[in-house]
Amino acid sequence: MSNRALTFGAVAETYERFRPGYPDELFDLVAGYADRPLQRALEIGAGTGKATRLFASHGVAVVATEPDPDMLAELRKHVPEQVSPVRAAFEDVRTVESFDLVFAAASLHWTKPEGRWPRVAGWLAPGGVFASFGGPIRLADPTIEEAVRAARAPFLDSDEVPSPDGTPEGEAMQWPGTELRQSPYFTDVRQHVLPRRSTMTAADFVGHLSTISAYLELPPPTRAEVFRRIENTLPATVELIADIFVHLARRV
Repeated sequence: MSNRALTFGAVAETYERFRPGYPDELFDLVAGYADRPLQRALEIGAGTGKATRLFASHGVAVVATEPDPDMLAELRKHVPEQVSPVRAAFEDVRTVESFDLVFAAASLHWTKPEGRWPRVAGWLAPGGVFASFGGPIRLADPTIEEAVRAARAPFLDSDEVPSPDGTPEGEAMQWPGTELRQSPYFTDVRQHVLPRRSTMTAADFVGHLSTISAYLELPPPTRAEVFRRIENTLPATVELIADIFVHLARRV
């Protein structure tokens, strides 16, 4: 994994506090697509277990893999007993078990592209389901968004992770659906968007930014200055767009 992918452990508790969880609507979407009982699942890059808890709460036994020991330690505080935490990067997972579901919550873009899809397919039982979901959290007011961009600009061009395969943002099918459609290992590729809106205080929004890898790569004094400038541009509360982009595919 890239160095940027391994920056989160230093802020594991903050990540748990400020990153949003996932709604039951997401589980219903995945389960409805699977159209079969989801008994066993393998999770790629579980983080602090935000998505882990969603699937476990619906009776799924989850093997939650995560390479960062601090993130995994935070996950262990919050997950039920049917979750099996495993310290491993995607490329290092070793299992002969077949799963009904393999899923990745805002983590797939950190995996290496070489051998990605045969590896995922190898973990799935025939007809098993792969699900990837996540999306950026953005300020709803374009004026405030521009003010934040200007405050950040002297230190950081962008705080987003670009599409791994270069798919433009406006394309109908986004990554990883673009790759899944080309893979001989998967069929019935679908993309869904679950609308999500929220409100945060300015301080909490900066707290959320402090869990984003682009800022975590900055030297601590620079990071503190960026956050100070950003918070000074914000009103007391901000409206956020946090739509969840979901990609589903079925193993051939």
